[in-house]
Amino acid sequence: MAPNTNNGIVNKRSNHSVSETLDRLNHTLQAKGVTIFAIVDHSGEAEKVGLQMPPTKLVLFGSPQAGTPLMLAAPSVALDLPLKILVSEDSQGKVWVSYNTPEYLKQRHGLPQDLLQNIAVVETLAAQAAE
Repeated sequence: MAPNTNNGIVNKRSNHSVSETLDRLNHTLQAKGVTIFAIVDHSGEAEKVGLQMPPTKLVLFGSPQAGTPLMLAAPSVALDLPLKILVSEDSQGKVWVSYNTPEYLKQRHGLPQDLLQNIAVVETLAAQAAE
């Protein structure tokens, strides 16, 4: 997995394991009072049915205070909210923190520029988890 934004996805290399990165992200979200709606354990679910995959977890999080104005301005953005950060390990054992860029979501849903700040926090959260 290479860091690029050609498809609206940023992949940041984490300095920690998937578990540690996830703990760091959860701690930061809780400290900021951001709601964690769900953590999808893709690798854990695969294991339950006898399949193997590297650790892969998706965190869904957000704030109705930030998200509601976005959905009122562009209802289709509800397809991409709550915000998501994927924490995964590749086949070489490298851990990545991945997310959709706010600019991609703006273009995809026609969001007004003045509301972009409501989702720009995803970049800071991803960076803090990966450091």
